[in-house]
Amino acid sequence: MKNEFQVIADLIEKDKKVLDVGCADGTLMKFLKDNKNINIRGLEISKDKVQKCIAKGLTVIEGNAEKDLIQFPDKSFDYVVLSQTLQAFLNPELVINELLRVGKKAIVTIPNFGYWKIRLHLLIKGTMPITKTLPDEWYNTPNLHMCTIKDFVHFVKSRNFKIFKSIALSNENVSSINDTNLGLKNLFADLGIFLIEK
Repeated sequence: MKNEFQVIADLIEKDKKVLDVGCADGTLMKFLKDNKNINIRGLEISKDKVQKCIAKGLTVIEGNAEKDLIQFPDKSFDYVVLSQTLQAFLNPELVINELLRVGKKAIVTIPNFGYWKIRLHLLIKGTMPITKTLPDEWYNTPNLHMCTIKDFVHFVKSRNFKIFKSIALSNENVSSINDTNLGLKNLFADLGIFLIEK
C-alpha cells in the first residue's frame, strides 16, 4: 500500500490542489499532505471513515462519488485521485468522466484481475480468488466491476482520453506499462496506476 502511495505522490507536483475520491480513513491524504505539501480534500461515503479523517485533521466531505462529484465546478482541482475504488461503482464510466471534469488530471489505481495468481486460482480451485489487493469473499466484496490492466487501457483509449503514465506494481517492483509490454504487465502486476486526462 505504501508503495502505491509513493507512486501517486511522485505523479503530483508540490503545492497542487488535490481531491481524493473514496478517501477511506485518510491514510493516502495524510501521506500526500505530509510529503508533498498538497492542498488536499477528500470525498468519502462512509460516515465512520469521514470521522477518522476529521480526527486526523483532514478536510473531508461525506458523499457518494457517483452522485456528489457533480457539485464540484469544472477543473476545480489539479488532480483527482481514485485509489482502488473504481471497481466498486455501479457506473465506473460516469465516475471517470466526472473525475476528468472536476480535475485537470486524474490518477486511477486498479487492482488487476488479470494478475497471474488470480488466473491460476480461478483455473485450479474454480473459486473467486482472495489476494492482498482483492481481500474479500465473493459475497461480501464491494467490487462490482472487475477489470484488468489491459481492460482499463483499452477503455481509456476507446474514449480518446490521454494516458500520461501507466505504471505496474508487483510486490515492491514499480515499472512502466507500454503497448509492447501490456500483455506481460497484465499478467505479472497486481496493481495498475494510471495518470489520465480528457
